[in-house]
Amino acid sequence: MKPARIVMRRTKREPVLWVVDKEQWPRACLRAELIERGYDPYGFILLDDALDYLSKGKSPKPEALILELRGQNLTSRSLQVLQNLMIPTIVLGGIVDLNDPLVQSRQWKVVFRRPFSLGEVADSVERIVPVRPAAISSSSRTRLDRP
Repeated sequence: MKPARIVMRRTKREPVLWVVDKEQWPRACLRAELIERGYDPYGFILLDDALDYLSKGKSPKPEALILELRGQNLTSRSLQVLQNLMIPTIVLGGIVDLNDPLVQSRQWKVVFRRPFSLGEVADSVERIVPVRPAAISSSSRTRLDRP
């Protein structure tokens, strides 16, 4: 007898998030954690890519943004566009990234300074954007039995 598989059905009623990180694996791991918690995270390498996708209608406006500062080429213009969108933003960075005057000139919802865990970041997301009850109940697990 083959082991049963568990499948999660996504309803697209889950809160949309953006995860912006130049490094693939940290971005993928955080997205996986957020999916497990009932969110619909979109991953982007650069903040400018995310803003471009939004302006072209390829991505819905997120309810929150997680922005890893490492490797980002932030500009006053991109940060102003982000501020105008009024998206709660969680910023992740090291001392050098967080001491950048451009970064310090903005107000962020939450700031994490390395070291931090993905679980701490996901917990912070849950405090800012609670998962809707409809998303929790409709993303129920379905068991697929194979003969």
